[in-house]
Amino acid sequence: MMKTISVESLLKAVLIGSTALGASLLITATGANAAGKEAALSTETWTADNGDGSYTNPIFYDEFSDPDVIKVGDWFYLTGTTMHTMPGLPVLRSKDLVNWEFLSYAVDKLDLGPEYRLEGGNIYGRGIWAPSFRYHNGTFYIFSNVNGRMTQIFTATDPRGPWTHREMKRSLHDLSVLFDDDGKAYVVWDYQAMHIAQLTDDLTDIVPGTEKVLFDKDAGMGEGAHFYKFDGKYYILSANYAGQMRMSAARADSVYGPYEVNRSISQGEDYGLVRGYRLNGKPPPFVLSPPDPSVRESLSLHQGGIVQTDKGEWWGMSMMDSNSIGRLVNLSPVTWKDGWPYFGLPGNLGRTPRTWQKPRVDTPQPVKVPFERSDSFDRATLKPIWQWNHVPVDGQWSLAERPGFLRLHTLPAKSFWEARNSLTQRAIGPQSEPTVSLDGAHLQTGDTAGLALLNYPYAWIGLEKTAEGLNLTVFDQTSGQYTRIKAPAAQILLRADCDFMTEKARFSYSVDGKTFTPLGDPFTMVFQLTTFQGVRFALFSFNDQGKAGGYADFDRFDLYQKHPHGTMKPIPYKSRIQLTSLGSGKGLGVKDNALAAGASGEFDVLNMGTGRVALQTGDRFVSVNGSGQVSLKKGPPGPGETFQWIETLTGELTLMSLANDRFLRIDPATLQVIADSAGPLPDGTDGVRFGWHKASGNGGGGR
Repeated sequence: MMKTISVESLLKAVLIGSTALGASLLITATGANAAGKEAALSTETWTADNGDGSYTNPIFYDEFSDPDVIKVGDWFYLTGTTMHTMPGLPVLRSKDLVNWEFLSYAVDKLDLGPEYRLEGGNIYGRGIWAPSFRYHNGTFYIFSNVNGRMTQIFTATDPRGPWTHREMKRSLHDLSVLFDDDGKAYVVWDYQAMHIAQLTDDLTDIVPGTEKVLFDKDAGMGEGAHFYKFDGKYYILSANYAGQMRMSAARADSVYGPYEVNRSISQGEDYGLVRGYRLNGKPPPFVLSPPDPSVRESLSLHQGGIVQTDKGEWWGMSMMDSNSIGRLVNLSPVTWKDGWPYFGLPGNLGRTPRTWQKPRVDTPQPVKVPFERSDSFDRATLKPIWQWNHVPVDGQWSLAERPGFLRLHTLPAKSFWEARNSLTQRAIGPQSEPTVSLDGAHLQTGDTAGLALLNYPYAWIGLEKTAEGLNLTVFDQTSGQYTRIKAPAAQILLRADCDFMTEKARFSYSVDGKTFTPLGDPFTMVFQLTTFQGVRFALFSFNDQGKAGGYADFDRFDLYQKHPHGTMKPIPYKSRIQLTSLGSGKGLGVKDNALAAGASGEFDVLNMGTGRVALQTGDRFVSVNGSGQVSLKKGPPGPGETFQWIETLTGELTLMSLANDRFLRIDPATLQVIADSAGPLPDGTDGVRFGWHKASGNGGGGR
């Protein structure tokens, strides 16, 4: 169906402003000098490092699923799933597990047949997934699953590459490899029951007669194995969905077992995130189920591994299904108890604080991010953030044909879904706003080019060339609806304003770089398992008349992020604030020299370092004992009076006591003030979330 609206009515619409306006000016066909163009682009991007010795999860606020981390020398190395995008298998390194830099991709193109090239088929939701990252005798190894093929092996002596590629003789689902102390290599794979076998010396096959089934299907193990040997014991970590998502572990004294199973070393940690929009049934037609706050533990941390630092600390990296933004990597302190590695703190095993102290290192590391996201296309090569949707068609895209621009020649495709040479990068949360300049003057009849949100369903804004002229169009695959107007110019700025807290996006356009006009209805973004990825920003072109057409020139892809840090509102040190429990609607107050729910009292916020605070009222401090009882205490503040200031993913405040690793709350039913919560519930019925504002007069003190 098509909805037609007039340009005049659009000009009267509410304009979408831009706090990154200076980075979004329309560039003329002649371009500008490279330094000027690059300097004007938005550069701030999400960093987990809070700059005060603490970090806030996720480590990356864009999809990085199935993480596997290893330590080699002074460095930690990380890789993860890339599915159908090329190049694949990014290799990152870090010295503190928080600040990461990009080194290489292990594979430039994985071309294993026509569907990998979008020729008569596709590999959406397939391709490269669940890699096992290992190092042995001077060589880095990445073993990766590929649907319908044998397991792939990528090797390098330098993690920067070059990487070599070969194929095993077996397909090993969700494998993990262990190089044992005696030089033998073993592999664990499969779901629930799990298999183990010794690998041949060339690592391409299993040694005959060495394969064994490890577990009964109901033993509590799942998939996504991570296989380790620590202090002479063998450990297997896995992700298991058993009503709720969790991580389980198994351990044994010998490689073939018998293995003892711990059904839960991490469970329930979703930071209170509400399960977002979902596809209802198998589309088309597309029917969306709305967010459901009553669902618990469906988004919990799962599928990851553990590593030890030089300081003896243990840390875990796992992922969380974070709605339409995708699966996000999170860093967890690991507590060993009774010989099991629990993700979490001693007083709250299995639960990960969203904000915590960074791993200790000898030399503090500068803030680093692995990718530059904005791009003026002035370089000879694409920035590493970019990945092609499937294998690209070389010779049909260029950075040189028009210097300073990305040129995409239009190739035949029925729709954006089948369009070849779509250049993508991962969307980033919690809110992000890509803007790109498109020159469509050389599009031919049947051509479409623009900016898309690659998902399932997807949506795009772009220029369509018809026999009658050039249209500016928005398409929403959910409804199948087109919104078209006559294009106001062949050179135009396209924008997508994406809010991953509400999962809503809005397209807009501008001809002058100053005024942006919305076009089409808001688009709902969903979490889905068709692409097995989160939303991706895509620059695309195609011809729907079964022929090659003209070309589109893209310039100045600018990605603005409104909240690139771990707190949306800075911690109000040296200020006086009032707190209200959002679950009960009651303020945190003082009555008869004790804390009470009712009218909001006033508390001075003292800086205790590394994102921690003490709350002072008069000459007393809010204090928590080991059992979670809350009182007011005189004297200098210590651990019992110290709270980790932690925002939820949607910006509400939670306060985790260092006395017991539990969260302060006002019980909505009893109105008791207590610190006994493992973490905020999605529906907010636990009274853990607080709203705060500075008190009138704001006569705060402290430090």
